[in-house]
Amino acid sequence: MEKPRPATGGASANASAAASAAAPELTERQRRHLRGLAHALQPVVRLGSAGLTEAVASETARALGDHELIKVKAPGGDRAARDELFAELARRTGSALVHRIGNVAVLYRPRAEPPGVVIPDR
Repeated sequence: MEKPRPATGGASANASAAASAAAPELTERQRRHLRGLAHALQPVVRLGSAGLTEAVASETARALGDHELIKVKAPGGDRAARDELFAELARRTGSALVHRIGNVAVLYRPRAEPPGVVIPDR
C-alpha cells in the first residue's frame, strides 16, 4: 500500500490529495449505521450561491479529515442539480455520499490513524 505524501501546497493540495484517494465502498448495512450516527449532526459545510468552488471543496476535505462523517447543506432549487453537486463534491474530496435527503447530504471518508468512526464489517 502506498504511503500518502505530505501536503506542501496548503488547502488546495489537501483537496486534490483527497480527490486522488478512492471513495470508500460501503455496504447497505454500513450506510445505515453511518446514517444513524449522522442523524444528530449539524451541517458543517454550507454551500452558497457561488456553488461548488475550490475553496468549498478544500474546506470540505479538511472537515472530513477532522470529523470523518459530516453533513453538507446546499441551497434549495433543482433536485437534479443538487444531486450532481453532492456527487461532484464527494468525488473531489474522495468521500462516499452516504445519504441525501432534501438539501442536506452526509459524506464519509475514513481516517487512517486514529479512526474516529467505527463502522461494522461488511
